[in-house]
Amino acid sequence: MENYVAYLLILIKLVLILTMILTMAAYLVLAERKILGRMQLRHGPNRVGPFGVLQPLADLIKLICKEDFVPPHSNHLLFLLAPALSVITVLLIFAAIPFAPPLTVLGHEIPMVVCDLNVGVLFFIGLSSLSVYGVTFGGWASNSKYAMLGGIRATAQLISYELPMGLALVPLVLVSGSFSLTDIVNAQRVLPFAVTQPLAFGIFFICILAETKRTPFDLPEAENELVAGYHTEYSGLRFGMFFVGEYINMALLGSVTTVFFLGGWHGPFLPPIVWFLGKVLCLCFIFIWIRGTLPRFRYDQLMRFGWQVLIPLALLNLLITGGVLLWLRG
Repeated sequence: MENYVAYLLILIKLVLILTMILTMAAYLVLAERKILGRMQLRHGPNRVGPFGVLQPLADLIKLICKEDFVPPHSNHLLFLLAPALSVITVLLIFAAIPFAPPLTVLGHEIPMVVCDLNVGVLFFIGLSSLSVYGVTFGGWASNSKYAMLGGIRATAQLISYELPMGLALVPLVLVSGSFSLTDIVNAQRVLPFAVTQPLAFGIFFICILAETKRTPFDLPEAENELVAGYHTEYSGLRFGMFFVGEYINMALLGSVTTVFFLGGWHGPFLPPIVWFLGKVLCLCFIFIWIRGTLPRFRYDQLMRFGWQVLIPLALLNLLITGGVLLWLRG
């Protein structure tokens, strides 16, 4: 009987998380269009529903009604699977993210995480590295030069920036003494790692901007060079999966940044889940703000910054953190 209850709880958590993520992604699209409109002295969407709040539903209906076109000389199997691969790898990571401390119900503790892995950091790094395959397959399988160039750019960019991102997380594991995301959050009860590890936080934040392929790191989708990059040949719901996947990824990386550097659910006065969601939404606003502010890098600047600046800084921060910990514990 206990096994059935445990499975039911997991199913309820999965449904709630999936609903919350998809709703947040849909309204992040609307929020970005409204915020960028204000930054550019124009109105965002304001025709569908009060203040435009039903615009995401109208966009979904539009995508459903569009033709799902598959280029005749493409690799059909990979072309069809690529958008799903991009979304699935992102959604799986949410299973290991703790949103709040355990909830006590009738004397039983219910963890506010689907699966509290003791290797949560490695799980995140491993799945985030797999997400590049969806973009690569989409660009290659389309049999289009523009899409192919976008896929190659995305592959090089994501691989280049995953290395400093992973190195920026190693000092957190050393300080907290665990790979578990829950333990890393609990290690920030007094001060978040953004305060005690500011260099690691800066490196990680820059890397997740590159991972989301957003301005100023939107080289894979450069519309003035590559039409739309790796998803040039996609239409209908498959284009929608790539499009919404970017905003799901934005919510995901806001969540992992909150877990790793902003203390997770810790905060005074308000309920823990409110603190967690508030921090995630603030980070999403910063992502949108940066998109409306900064110009795009040149490709050589992008690669040089990752390999010649971020990686040496991440290694230096790791060396300093290890030295300080040895000194304190010696």
